[in-house]
Amino acid sequence: MPGLSTDAVLDLLRDVAAEVITPRFRSLAAGEVMEKNPGDLVTVADREAEVIITARLLEAYPDAVVLGEEAHSADPSLMDRYLAADHAFTVDPVDGTKNFVNGSPDHAVMVAETLSGEVVRSWIWQPEHGVAWVAERGSGTWRDGEQVTATPVPEGRSPEGVTSMWALRDSSLGDLPRMRLSWVCCGVDYPKLIEGAADYLLYSRSNPWDHAPGSLLVTEAGGAIGHPDGTQYGPRSLAPGLVVAVDPHTFTAVQRRAHEAFARR
Repeated sequence: MPGLSTDAVLDLLRDVAAEVITPRFRSLAAGEVMEKNPGDLVTVADREAEVIITARLLEAYPDAVVLGEEAHSADPSLMDRYLAADHAFTVDPVDGTKNFVNGSPDHAVMVAETLSGEVVRSWIWQPEHGVAWVAERGSGTWRDGEQVTATPVPEGRSPEGVTSMWALRDSSLGDLPRMRLSWVCCGVDYPKLIEGAADYLLYSRSNPWDHAPGSLLVTEAGGAIGHPDGTQYGPRSLAPGLVVAVDPHTFTAVQRRAHEAFARR
C-alpha cells in the first residue's frame, strides 16, 4: 500500500481540523471537556481528531506504531511499543488543549514520523492562525511552503528565553534575562522560536507527541535541542527537561545554566 506524501499528511491535518476541531473552537459544551488527571484537560475534539488521524496513518502504514497522546492516556503500554518500533508516528491532535478550551487561538495539530529512532518528517498545523509548518530531515523547514531558518543570537547579546514551567516564569538562569511564560503550546512555541520571538525554550517534560515534531523543525532550521545534562534529545528519549535554542552556541550557554537550575529542583 502506498504511503502518504508530505503534502498529503498536511492535507489530512487541515481536513481533520476543519471537520472536528475548528467547529468546536469557542463552542465547546460542558460535557465536551473532561479531565484525564487534575488540571489535565481533554476534549471531544482531541479524541475524535486523534482517531481519524491514527486510522488514516495506519491505513497507509499498517506496520507502523502510532503513538497518540490520548491513546497513550488510555493504554500506557503503547509507549513501549512505540519505543521499540522501527517505524512510528506521534500524534498530538490538539496541542495546547487548555488554550483551546479557554478560547485562545494558540493551539495546533501535530504529527511526526520516525524511522529507527530519528524524526524524518514533521507537521504542525495551526488552524486558527492558518499557518502550516513542515520539516523533512536533510531538506529543511518550511512555513506555508517557504523555507525558513532561525536567526542566531547576535554576539554580545544575552539570549532571551521562554518556558512553560510556571515555577520558572519570571526567573532567571544565572546571569541571563528573566524568562517569560511561553505560549504554553509546543505547536506554537517551536515556530515562535524559529520566527525570532524567543532565543530559547525550556521544558520540564519530553513527551514524544509534544516535542518530536518541533525538534525536527528547529534542527532543520539551524537550531539545537537537548537535555539540561547535555545529552542529545531524540524522539525515544523520555528524560526530564529539554532545552531548545535557535543556534548551537546559544544551546550550549543555556544548557549549562539550565543544568544547574534543574539540579537545584
